[in-house]
Amino acid sequence: MGGMPLNKPIVGIATTPDGNGYYEVASDGGIFAFGDATFFGSMGGKPLNAPIVGIGMTPAGGYYEVASDGGLFAFGGAPFFESMGGMPLNKPIVGIAPLSSGYYEVASDGGIFAFGNAPFIGSEGGKPVNAPIVAMTT
Repeated sequence: MGGMPLNKPIVGIATTPDGNGYYEVASDGGIFAFGDATFFGSMGGKPLNAPIVGIGMTPAGGYYEVASDGGLFAFGGAPFFESMGGMPLNKPIVGIAPLSSGYYEVASDGGIFAFGNAPFIGSEGGKPVNAPIVAMTT
């Protein structure tokens, strides 16, 4: 989207499962699809309680948008299990990491929140970190 006017800045990118396309997501929820990436919808133009901070692809090709308050938006057959939206957080959510049947949300303090069949195997939440966590991957 370089050189194009945007309503809000791009905050995340995710590749398609075959690697022949990608999505960019803006903080207002707008999605931009390139290559073989299929547009399934977005939160662009819709009211949000908090800005979008990341995007994650499912292995089947759907995608999630995650907001800093933990709100999660699922598109293209991506299953919604639960989210931290509406729950009290010590620090804001900064990323998402989808699996085949679940996903993780991560907060800037290292707190991990597991949904669906994503196993919780620990986190840095409540422990001192030298710098804020900024992203997550599986």
